[in-house]
Amino acid sequence: MSDLRKIIIDGTEIEVDGAMTLIQACEQAGIEIPRFCYHERLSIAGNCRMCLVEVVGGPPKPAASCAMQVRDLRPGPEGQPPVVKTNSPMVKKAREGVMEFLLINHPLDCPICDQGGECDLQDQAMAYGVDFSRYREPKRAVEDLDLGPLVETHMTRCISCTRCVRFTTEVAGIHQMGQTGRGEDAEITAYLGETLDSNLQGNIIDLCPVGALVSKPYAFTARPWELTKTETIDVMDALGSNIRVDTKGREVMRILPRNHDGVNEEWISDKTRFVWDGLRRQRLDKPYVRDNGKLRPASWGEALGRVAEAMKGKKIAGLVGDLVPVEAAFALRQLIEGQGGSVECRTDGAKLPAGNRGAYVGNATIEDIDDARFIQIIGSNPRLEAPVLNARIRKAWTKGAQVGLIGEAVDLSYDYAHVGHDRAALQGLLDANHKDEVLEAPSLIILGQGAISEADGEAVLAAAQTLADATKSKLLILHSAAARVGAMDAGCVTEGGLSAALDGAEVVYNLGADEVEIAAGPFVIYQGSHGDRGAHRADVILPGAAYTEEQGLFVNTEGRPQLALRASFAPGEAKENWAILRALSGEMGAQLGYDSLAQLRQALVAEVPHLAQIDEVPENESVALPAKPLGKSGAAFRNAVKDFYLTNPVARASQLMAELSANAKARLETPVAAE
Repeated sequence: MSDLRKIIIDGTEIEVDGAMTLIQACEQAGIEIPRFCYHERLSIAGNCRMCLVEVVGGPPKPAASCAMQVRDLRPGPEGQPPVVKTNSPMVKKAREGVMEFLLINHPLDCPICDQGGECDLQDQAMAYGVDFSRYREPKRAVEDLDLGPLVETHMTRCISCTRCVRFTTEVAGIHQMGQTGRGEDAEITAYLGETLDSNLQGNIIDLCPVGALVSKPYAFTARPWELTKTETIDVMDALGSNIRVDTKGREVMRILPRNHDGVNEEWISDKTRFVWDGLRRQRLDKPYVRDNGKLRPASWGEALGRVAEAMKGKKIAGLVGDLVPVEAAFALRQLIEGQGGSVECRTDGAKLPAGNRGAYVGNATIEDIDDARFIQIIGSNPRLEAPVLNARIRKAWTKGAQVGLIGEAVDLSYDYAHVGHDRAALQGLLDANHKDEVLEAPSLIILGQGAISEADGEAVLAAAQTLADATKSKLLILHSAAARVGAMDAGCVTEGGLSAALDGAEVVYNLGADEVEIAAGPFVIYQGSHGDRGAHRADVILPGAAYTEEQGLFVNTEGRPQLALRASFAPGEAKENWAILRALSGEMGAQLGYDSLAQLRQALVAEVPHLAQIDEVPENESVALPAKPLGKSGAAFRNAVKDFYLTNPVARASQLMAELSANAKARLETPVAAE
């Protein structure tokens, strides 16, 4: 029940929840309060003192607005609403004093600091600082930490706001950072000099209000005012994190998160943030054709002619990869089904039922995790499959949610009840699903791709649906491929799955599917952005755009359509994916009925109306699957993602991801003493 209180801030009376802090109440009133340590997604530290305000009738000193609640304020003598001033002489003098203390030991690094132009300390020193210092003693200096290959440290710049410590402890769930010492000896440090072991650690770069923690790969490469900023969608996992891609000329220089409460809050995984060097390497920038067993460069006309000739009158199979926008998948389906072929997007063998959106997406949203009191994970390791979603589960756990896991026992960064690792554990849960505590609590079941990629995948999915119905829970299917839900929506499925699609195919049109082994025999056309496994097997290579180089729709794991925008242009002769398919259809004499992306979208929305609802989660009609017997009771669930850093062609082209993958493997090896 909300406890509404009236409060007067700078002469304006507003009504706010009594549980709010003064800094939040001021934000509601449209007044910006300077701050360094306060962050709305972290616990309150109250240690930078920059957010001081004057409480009229309170103590004769300024109060920290981040640590005082509205309900703690006393009304006036006649019961008038409490009065808060944010711009009085007392407040200005207090903030100027705080700023002077902060700048006593701060080095004059601004000309060479990567935070320059985006620095909270710079901005607030402009408002509350002076152009000289009264301090003549030597400045303190601190040794820099080695936190690994992602975060570069300049700890002399640190102002001890402890945001990085609170983030790594509370959100990422690791305990390697902390503060030691007092007074001038106080410093943020890493436990026993360890590097950070988290795939969310890059977020501390955004949180740091000064240049103490900056991006190591991006260091000294660009200034913020040189960059073109494009708001788009991430495809490294199926969460659909909202991101901003910053480009300089044709090069992607860095990737930053955008706030979206319903999807990624304001966090992104390290793969999302640092994969950009993979966009430059191993790129396909011209068409190739294979003559006498060797690939050679060709013109677009020759390559498309070769493809059209190869496809005429043959049995064709189309494969949709994991990073393909919905428009390209839809165009491929229209082209290949027009030639009597079949198209398949479930390249990992997941038994997702065609046409039953409630079964292949579920009926839960990502935000449902926040209020869940009981979360059951089946056959998934969300820490590797969707790290930001895993942080959200951890947040629910910190609020008291119980978490259960059926599958491999892994470190999820929070405690869980390990129900079992095999089909017998799931069957046991089904048999005992009338437990009262589960029925009463708002519950959520998260089903991973590893659980439904085996032969009995349909039975596991049906069992998860049955369990959700019996416990009045919501079901979330956690996908591992960004393109999967959109391709399923666009109808890129074949009865019988991948093996049925490839069975007897004389020509395989591979649209960016690099995780599939295509046996010798069929003629293979590969359309994609990187020279990965698919390109090595191909007879003709058609160079396509990567996810930052074309507009496209992507549907995330909860079924929310989101629009990715173009941040840069594809290299060399590479073209947008839908445009290649449109050009090929003309070459084959089976022209697709659109000449622009807008016309293609109209055709797509006419067939799949909910794709027009950008950034909304449609209500899914769930049709219950028929119950089937589960596989061998002792058969363990295997997780879909083994190596977080090398799941797709862009990541495999990245040198940094290769280094992170090697570091992760080295951490898992038990150190052995020399004899």
